[in-house]
Amino acid sequence: MSHLADQSFVPLNIAVLTVSDTRSEETDTSGQLLVDRALAAGHRLAARVLLKDDLYRIRAQVASWIAEDTVQVVLITGGTGFTARDSTPEAVGCLLDKQVDGFGELFRQISVSDIGSSTVQSRALAGLSNSTLVCCLPGSTNACRTAWDGILAEQLDARHRPCNFVPHLKQAAPCESRS
Repeated sequence: MSHLADQSFVPLNIAVLTVSDTRSEETDTSGQLLVDRALAAGHRLAARVLLKDDLYRIRAQVASWIAEDTVQVVLITGGTGFTARDSTPEAVGCLLDKQVDGFGELFRQISVSDIGSSTVQSRALAGLSNSTLVCCLPGSTNACRTAWDGILAEQLDARHRPCNFVPHLKQAAPCESRS
């Protein structure tokens, strides 16, 4: 599988979606953490959007990004719990061509040291759609930190061996940052 890793860093175009009924751009620490981590790693911000927890608006936004030639990764924070309003997995699941089953499994495994058995209530998931990696993360800032530091930093780096997601993503020209 070493053929799936490259020797040089490849900056990716990443869109960040925060799903929340209570946060604003000023109070969105989870989305900001993902933006900050992505930019610090050398990636580009393709877009940043904050939406209320509405299944159809979430699905429409993610579908739009999946269809764009420039967006290679979509990171979604929020809406993955068990409240009546949490609908991110339902909104996104039907858009995925292939689910990355190990993403949710690994996220829950590395979360155990922070939150113990409460990790069973995480519905974190990821998949590929139109050669775009889509990751659904819990809304807490700590959960986003755990996902970035424990999974995404390596899997979005073309140099990570034995494999990473970069070769599976659409080839895209640099995007202009927008929100």
